[in-house]
Amino acid sequence: MVRRPVAWIVAVVLFGEGFGIAALNWFLGVVVDRQDMSLAGLDPHMMSVSSKIGGIAFGLYFALCGLVALLVALRDRPPAGFGRVLLISTAVVHGLLGAFTWGLVGWPAFLFMVLVLGLVVLLLMTYDRPAEPADAAPQDGTGGDGSPVTPPPAPTTP
Repeated sequence: MVRRPVAWIVAVVLFGEGFGIAALNWFLGVVVDRQDMSLAGLDPHMMSVSSKIGGIAFGLYFALCGLVALLVALRDRPPAGFGRVLLISTAVVHGLLGAFTWGLVGWPAFLFMVLVLGLVVLLLMTYDRPAEPADAAPQDGTGGDGSPVTPPPAPTTP
């Protein structure tokens, strides 16, 4: 099946993206700190610290989403509850980031964001629960206790 490899790929991509986002924002914080320039009267040290904190927070968010995908891959079960909400939110974030990167960075970054968005949506869709009633009778003609199931009477016309 295709479910587990997709979950593994999503986990690896999200872990890598979390590390990359944290490292990029840390680097930008160091650059702002070394330039020692003010932007519209803002404190450069505060901008540097906020960039580093934001990068770590966003990196941890993507790492947590990667952990959910890793647990899905290991257990081969659909994400439930908070994990499903996290994966849906990361899909939304990648859609928004893709829209922003098209204009700000270019089409390769947009393509990467759309690829990750597609992988997360594929993960969510392949692990979607089947829509079958819980009290459905087995197809072998026996009930849950092994007794034969009689078919319902045929409709009669007056």
